[in-house]
Amino acid sequence: MAIEGLLAISAVEQAGLVRAGDVSARELVEASMRAIERRNRVINAFVLLCEERALVEADQIHPGDPRPLCGVPVGIKDLLSATEGLATTEGSRAVPDWVADHDSAHVRKLRSAGAIIVGKTNTPELGLRPVTENARYGATRNPWNLELSAGGSSGGSAAAVAAGMVPLADGSDLGGSIRIPASCCGLVGLKPSMGRVSIGPDYGDMASGMPVDGVLTRSVLDSAVALDVISGYEPGDRHSAPAPPASFAEAARSTPHVTRVRVCLTAPLGVPVDDEPAAAALAAAESLRSLGHEVVEDTPAWDDESFASAWATYMTGTGQHLIRVVERMHGQPIDPARLEPANRAWLAAAAPISVIDYLEAAEHLWAYARRILRDWDPSEVLLTPTLTRLPAAVGGIKSQAGVTDDATRFSALVRVWNVTGQPAINLPITHTPTGTPVGVQLVAAHGREDLLLALAGQLEAAAGWRTLAPDSTAPGPGT
Repeated sequence: MAIEGLLAISAVEQAGLVRAGDVSARELVEASMRAIERRNRVINAFVLLCEERALVEADQIHPGDPRPLCGVPVGIKDLLSATEGLATTEGSRAVPDWVADHDSAHVRKLRSAGAIIVGKTNTPELGLRPVTENARYGATRNPWNLELSAGGSSGGSAAAVAAGMVPLADGSDLGGSIRIPASCCGLVGLKPSMGRVSIGPDYGDMASGMPVDGVLTRSVLDSAVALDVISGYEPGDRHSAPAPPASFAEAARSTPHVTRVRVCLTAPLGVPVDDEPAAAALAAAESLRSLGHEVVEDTPAWDDESFASAWATYMTGTGQHLIRVVERMHGQPIDPARLEPANRAWLAAAAPISVIDYLEAAEHLWAYARRILRDWDPSEVLLTPTLTRLPAAVGGIKSQAGVTDDATRFSALVRVWNVTGQPAINLPITHTPTGTPVGVQLVAAHGREDLLLALAGQLEAAAGWRTLAPDSTAPGPGT
């Protein structure tokens, strides 16, 4: 295979070539670096590179290496994850960079599986927006259309994978931050079950286990293999998920049993759903029906007029706690004057959320989760649009303090599953006539990533979607 085409194939295929001796890990890393050099100047997916270190690590990998990701170049999101010897900046100018002397658990496991970190990817300041735009590094653009946002908060990782810079990149998800950019950029984006992936060793129980680390990829199998790698309990974890009956890679390769698929085209609390996302979900439903699954229309018990206020209170308290966490990790107080104005007003200048108000909001969210889960059969899956709208234009979402209407339009169909702790996956089912990706979301019972991946793999094979954006290095009009 020509070196230029290496990054168009999956992470699993890349590792297979290295294992067979058909290509070297160094050649893979060099190809990745050339793609970053060519495309990153307009897409702005990577904010830090470590080419010399990556090449040293690549030279230590040889043919016959049995590890599942041997020699595969990957990006790590520049938010909270400790990456030994590399700076973590949280996308902010308000705190000194954190150069850790260790890796976070999931980063360590990726490297142990043979993956080679080539750099850190862009994120909004403190990961607090559904678009990846910040004052320190600027906006990350969508490789399918440079006038559009890549989504957030894992937008840098999504853009890097969709643009062919790397086949796999790390992401994190508290209210949709893996699935939002996956939908915007036409990728597979899996939010694992609560407790499936450890947030150790630096964090204990942030946001009561709702945030979870995962990956963005161009294939269901790549996501499954990566989940096999990064999942598992670490000492002190406050949450855990049951071990699967077999590997997630086996699940992705298997043919699922006939599954009851509940389809819902509306969003909680009457948030409008645009035509394109609804049509994509309908197309996915028809495809699943043609594959022999039982497809029924059904709406979860998710309408609760007080959910929005409970979510806003809880997210404000979580954001204010995040400031303390970042200060502890970086070893120095955040400078409020250097925070972006919206985050300064929301998290630093506003009165702190009281402990009682925070816990009361949490109790409301957990009661909400119990109501949704009460009648959820472990063998069934819910299908929805991932987003209620298409990607926003770069700069089109105004930065405002708090949980805004714009943020809710992006998160209405995704944040629910962080509250319930269920696994949810974005699948890039189709594109608009102008080439913008449109994703759909599958949601399963807690711990049933195996079911999600089997169903997703079958749907992927039937749909045959495109996940690699055109190689355009010139900005579009107005960029």
